[in-house]
Amino acid sequence: MAGLFVLMNASNAGYKPAMKRKAPARHLLHEHGLSIAAVGILALWFALYCVSDEKTHFGAFFGNAIADWSGSVVIIIGTKYLIERGSSESKQKPPPWHGIAGVLYEHSLLIFLAITAIGWALLFAKSDPSSKWGQVAGNVLSEWVQMAGLVFLTKRLIERGSKESPSRGSSSKKSA
Repeated sequence: MAGLFVLMNASNAGYKPAMKRKAPARHLLHEHGLSIAAVGILALWFALYCVSDEKTHFGAFFGNAIADWSGSVVIIIGTKYLIERGSSESKQKPPPWHGIAGVLYEHSLLIFLAITAIGWALLFAKSDPSSKWGQVAGNVLSEWVQMAGLVFLTKRLIERGSKESPSRGSSSKKSA
C-alpha cells in the first residue's frame, strides 16, 4: 500500500493545481466598438461635407449621410442608456424609482428624442433651408421625427415576422 502511495505521488510530481485565470481585460474598442465606429463614420461624413459643394451629388450625399448617421448614433447609444416602456426598440428594465422619476425613466428615450427634436426644429427655423447647413438641419430634424415616431409606434403596433415584434397571438399563460 505504501508503494502505491509513493507511485501516485511520483506521478503527480509535476502537477500543479489549476489556478483560476482572470478573464481577459475588455478593451474600450471591444466594449464600445459599434458606438466608436458609428461616431467615426459620422465624423467622416461631417468632414467630407465641410469641404464639399452641397450643390453637387457628392455634397448632397454627404449632407444626407450626416442626418442618417446621426440618427444611427442616437439609436446605438440612446437605446443603450435610455428606455421606452412598451417599445420593442429599447431594453425593458424595471424603473429604479417610483412616481414622476419612474415615469421619466420609463420614457427617457422618447423624452430625449422629443427635447432634441425641438432643438433641431429651432435650429432649422432660424436657418435658411436652402443653405448648406440649413439642408442638413432639416434632414436631421426629419431623422429625429422618424426615430421618435418609430419608438412611439412600436409601443402598440407589431409586424409579423419581425424579431422586434413580440408575438401577440400567443399567450404565456396556460389555460386551465
